[in-house]
Amino acid sequence: MAAAPSGGDARPHSGAFAPTLESLRAHRAPEWYRDAKLGIFIHWSVPSVPGFAPRDHEINDLLREHYGDLMPRTPYTEWYENSLRFPWSDVARHHREHYGDLPYVDFQRDFEAGLAHWDPDAWAEHFAAAGARYVVMVTKHHDGYCLWPSRVANPHRPGWHCPRNLVAELAGAVRARGLRFGVYYSGGIDWTFNPTPVRNLLDFIASMPTGDYPDYAEAQVRELIETLAPDVLWNDISWPTSEERLWRLFADYYAAVPEGLVNDRWLCEGRLIQALRIRPIRALANWALERRVRKPGRDLTPPPPPHFDTRTPEYAVLPDTKPYAWESVRGMDKSFGFNRNSRPEDFLGHRELIHSLADIASKNGNLLLNVGPRGEDAQIPDVQLERLRWLGAFLARNGEALYGTRPWRRPEGVTAEGLPLRFTAKDDALYAILLGTPAGATLTLRDVPLGEGAEVTCLGGPAVTATRAGADLRLALDAGLDEAHAHVFRIPQPGAAR
Repeated sequence: MAAAPSGGDARPHSGAFAPTLESLRAHRAPEWYRDAKLGIFIHWSVPSVPGFAPRDHEINDLLREHYGDLMPRTPYTEWYENSLRFPWSDVARHHREHYGDLPYVDFQRDFEAGLAHWDPDAWAEHFAAAGARYVVMVTKHHDGYCLWPSRVANPHRPGWHCPRNLVAELAGAVRARGLRFGVYYSGGIDWTFNPTPVRNLLDFIASMPTGDYPDYAEAQVRELIETLAPDVLWNDISWPTSEERLWRLFADYYAAVPEGLVNDRWLCEGRLIQALRIRPIRALANWALERRVRKPGRDLTPPPPPHFDTRTPEYAVLPDTKPYAWESVRGMDKSFGFNRNSRPEDFLGHRELIHSLADIASKNGNLLLNVGPRGEDAQIPDVQLERLRWLGAFLARNGEALYGTRPWRRPEGVTAEGLPLRFTAKDDALYAILLGTPAGATLTLRDVPLGEGAEVTCLGGPAVTATRAGADLRLALDAGLDEAHAHVFRIPQPGAAR
């Protein structure tokens, strides 16, 4: 059925938050989210069937080195349909070699056939065993294909949705195991409404559809809220309605899900986006932006909209502690969607994964780690399951030092012996996360206090004798530490958490 606009009217609003920016800004990320530290993102849809993208660059390196052709060269397989529109791209060459002139839409048949092998309960078991506390599922990516049989019909590509409600099925499996469930929706881009090829970042922003798309997108998001009450409302790129309509959507969402949260990718249609649709203006802006992003350290951290509950840097980690909630969003390799072109060296290593999680938690963030299942058989590849097991083993032993923690007065340090440290705090305890294994049985933590009579413990490790050495804390271990990528010391400390 046709989508009808549901925002921007004068009807009275009920709930804790009024549809005004002033009221919405009183909302904060809920405690469950700040406590979680690890979430799972899922990119799994039609492009997971061909599952191919170039693997030469990670996205932020590509941004700096090939800005002009960023999107046709992207390592993200979920961009397959856009890359096909550039005959010279690696994706187009791969497609001609393996599929000839097969239309992209024909992959829908293979994706839906693969669902015969799908077991949402098995997925949920893997996520829970990994120690994740929430899951965010892509319900519609940029190609517009919906993973649920939406009652809001797509006027440009009829039947472009799954007849099976994959979103509801996974939500049920995840929640049955005590995890929170959120939904991703591509609000800023939908190639069924605007198929113009996207070449670079500002082409991307300027391609947000107009016309009947704002009503369609809002109606679908409202449908997801109504039927699933998602714990996370995760929009991508931008949002096609006016701010007034968005404020009403947020207020209605918070009324339906008081402990829900929204991310930071909701910049609305406005003068900037309207200006970027004018080709000469966009060309000039691209010229200026290309010179900015060439500088070291530039990444895909989105600009903040007027209201958000959490920030979402992409394939990046914030350099220091922030007072607001945030999550580092990334795949296990260089893509979110499954990439059969990836090699073992493209994936996060064991050490890198564990150290990254500790680093993010020490800075008041979460890791939202993506899983990209195959499209042809709905299975999570073994190389990804292995990394979930690494996380599960680490958190089973050391989760006390991450779950429910808050930043200490500084996020990091180095022992006198040269090993890096990350710090977290909870109640009256400071946790020192040692990133590596010392050669000997003694450690000195610089500028770490110890209360009179306090006993330091090593989580899952040997007994520890702690003594003060001026401003430092000296730890003597009864036995050497087993080789591991990280070890955690619990140090009693009144008022350690902020």
